[in-house]
Amino acid sequence: MAANPASVGSRTSVRVVVIGDSGTGKSSLIVSVATEIFPENVPDVMPPTRLPADYYPDCVPTTIIDTSSSLENKSKLISECQMADAIVLTYACDRPSTLDRLSTYWLPELRRLEVRVPVIVVGCKLDLRDEQQVSLEQVMSPIMQQFREIETCIECSALRQIQVPEVFYYAQKAVLHPTAPLFDQETQSLKPRCVRALKRIFILCDHDRDGALSDAELNDFQVRCFNAPLQPSEIVGVKRVVQEKMPEGVNEHGLTLTGFLFLHALFIEKGRLETTWTVLRKFGYDNDIKLRNDLLPLTFKQAPDQSMELTNEAMEFLKGIFSMFDIDNDGALRPAELDDLFSTAPESPWSELPYKDAAAKNVLGGLSLEGFLSEWALMTLLDPAGSLANLMYIGYTGDAASAFHVTRKRRTDRKRQQSQRNVLQCFVFGPKNAGKSALLNALIGRTFSEKYTPTTSERFAANIVELPGGIKKTLVMREVPDDEVKTVLSNKESLAGCDIAVFVHDSSDENSWTKAKDLLMQVATHGENTGFEVPCLIVSSKDDLDPYPLAIQDSTRVSQDMGIETPIPVSIKLRDFNNVFRRIITAAQHPHLSIPETEAGRNRKHYRRIVNRSLMLVSVGAAVAVVGLAAYRVYAARKNT
Repeated sequence: MAANPASVGSRTSVRVVVIGDSGTGKSSLIVSVATEIFPENVPDVMPPTRLPADYYPDCVPTTIIDTSSSLENKSKLISECQMADAIVLTYACDRPSTLDRLSTYWLPELRRLEVRVPVIVVGCKLDLRDEQQVSLEQVMSPIMQQFREIETCIECSALRQIQVPEVFYYAQKAVLHPTAPLFDQETQSLKPRCVRALKRIFILCDHDRDGALSDAELNDFQVRCFNAPLQPSEIVGVKRVVQEKMPEGVNEHGLTLTGFLFLHALFIEKGRLETTWTVLRKFGYDNDIKLRNDLLPLTFKQAPDQSMELTNEAMEFLKGIFSMFDIDNDGALRPAELDDLFSTAPESPWSELPYKDAAAKNVLGGLSLEGFLSEWALMTLLDPAGSLANLMYIGYTGDAASAFHVTRKRRTDRKRQQSQRNVLQCFVFGPKNAGKSALLNALIGRTFSEKYTPTTSERFAANIVELPGGIKKTLVMREVPDDEVKTVLSNKESLAGCDIAVFVHDSSDENSWTKAKDLLMQVATHGENTGFEVPCLIVSSKDDLDPYPLAIQDSTRVSQDMGIETPIPVSIKLRDFNNVFRRIITAAQHPHLSIPETEAGRNRKHYRRIVNRSLMLVSVGAAVAVVGLAAYRVYAARKNT
């Protein structure tokens, strides 16, 4: 019988390594579990022993590896421990010194070797145990407090066949249904990621959205997870247990989220981890309590100059979710409301860069609908798989095809002289202190700051920009630090995803323009060499300061020489943006215009035109010669006739 992948994850086998002091009963334990007979004579080290798939209920075969604790075999022991899925660590019940060695040698040694797998501590030779000895719980409690990697402790007797199969059942169970991802032993509570996953499952099963699982919904849940319905008396019994321990776990509509979480904590406390794991795996979770890779396309088929965008269906779903979690109906999601929205995901995806502070917020830190949709557009652009996963975490039930669409190639857009994209990515280049960050901040409505803070790593900002006629596009600006330009341009396809490049310079500083001009030449040359040419604009920032005349004249001349628009003067400080964001989008929508042309590029095009013209003349000449020859042959044939 094959293992059920929904109940045991992706495991097809389990490897258990048995270690411990010499003479503690390792080999006898292995022989006894395999043969159900106590061996009179056993070798020093048993060969690998395999328990068949049907030995335990989870139907996964288990391989047991015996080891020697002798010094000459230490390298072999280390190697086996590092390949183990679980460790069975033995001591002899009749030799207290072997028990002491667990905490003084074996467990610290496993930590030193960085063996991070569940450990089952086994007291062998239970039949020889002194009745006056303290209980297993009293002995092991302080050791388990110190070494949290210990999954469980058990005593057994190979001679009397007492609890021998249970030893390896617990080892297998610790691998197939691990405690660590679900439960915090110190606080005796469900771990946050487990709570988030169970909350999502609860919401998916609460079909009428009344905040409780009715008897019918509980029954549907039971059938989906365990392929068997609950009897009415069983449902009553479940709710009674919850109500006795936690009154708020049940209301007039049924089992609440609090009660649902309490039940799973109860299962885990009673050692029934397989119940919670079965539920999680039926709903697509892996051992890290994230959606399995087979549910998410890790890569999407797209050319380097194509991008991914949300479909109208996904956008409408997100608008509905926004309204649902905007509890106070103020048109913005406060941090607490946003946390609640993502409370069914493993963690909030926007709490770290590049999404943190990448969209417009109000004075209370609330995210408007436009800011919310901009964050989703940014995540879909940069990480489509992550975007799809988070859509699913918050309740989207469609697939990738209904959530995303791939844009047309930029090369095709350039030939057709029009971009159809709704999300346009702008790379922002410029020297230090030119005003790049201020431009990004202006896009997301941040107030201007006099304090200069250099940008040391890539930064993004995204917002929806309204064009004349009410058309709305999402503009994503990517600030490229001056120090990283060389690294970015070292990649042949670095400009493939760029719809437009902007070059910012301080209009009051001659040196700033000189560096910006050099960056423009580098990007233009890179585009000509790779075939990924992009429209470019020059932004003259800090227009409120006294301008440097030569810089203005030279920037105008360079833009004319290279065939791009004249520089756009802006003053972020005075909030004089000069429609710069609309102009960026308009230029990006016409990818055949404002493409800078270097002298080398011009010469190359001129040479290609000459070559093409020569080839055309040669072709015409050859065609004339062929026609003439054919005509002559016809004439000669007629003459002979």
